[in-house]
Amino acid sequence: MKTTEQQHNQRKQEIMEKCFECYAENGLTGTGIKALADACGCTKANLYSYFKNLDELIIESTAYCMEKVEDDFMEMAPTDPKDVVRFVKEVPYWTAKKHGKKYRLMYQIYTHPKYIEHGKKFFEGVNERYTEYAKRLEPKIGIPYTIITPLIFIFVRASVHYAMFEDEYYLKTQMEVLKQGVALFVDKYKENQA
Repeated sequence: MKTTEQQHNQRKQEIMEKCFECYAENGLTGTGIKALADACGCTKANLYSYFKNLDELIIESTAYCMEKVEDDFMEMAPTDPKDVVRFVKEVPYWTAKKHGKKYRLMYQIYTHPKYIEHGKKFFEGVNERYTEYAKRLEPKIGIPYTIITPLIFIFVRASVHYAMFEDEYYLKTQMEVLKQGVALFVDKYKENQA
């Protein structure tokens, strides 16, 4: 029985997730093709039926899995201004626990000279997605998206830094600046609406 394109794509996604997890657990240089095939429950040859080579597998699995991490992150994002405090308090710790290894691997890959152009492309997409999210927040909290976007970047980068290094001091100083910035902008734009 031939597999349909949908089945092929679903299996490819499963393979990307399992390979990325395997790399995150064991390191990029500490993981060979046999370990990847074993993690996926397939043969080495089967992996090559989905990817031309290991570089393609690394590039595609990193982009795919980190977009899924980003989706997880955005699902927890506040939809109401009253929920911002909870989000700011909880999410950095949740991110570290759930995705810390993945962020460390992502930066290992995207800062490697071989893959840096793919990293630039991925982060251009991140910038676009967070800007779109800020545009959706603008009418809900009354602050222009051009102000919200950099605040999101501060928050995300502080959360990712914490997930990678568990640097409590860095996290707390960034969160304090963020809270003060949000309070100032809320006051400023409330005055303009009055």
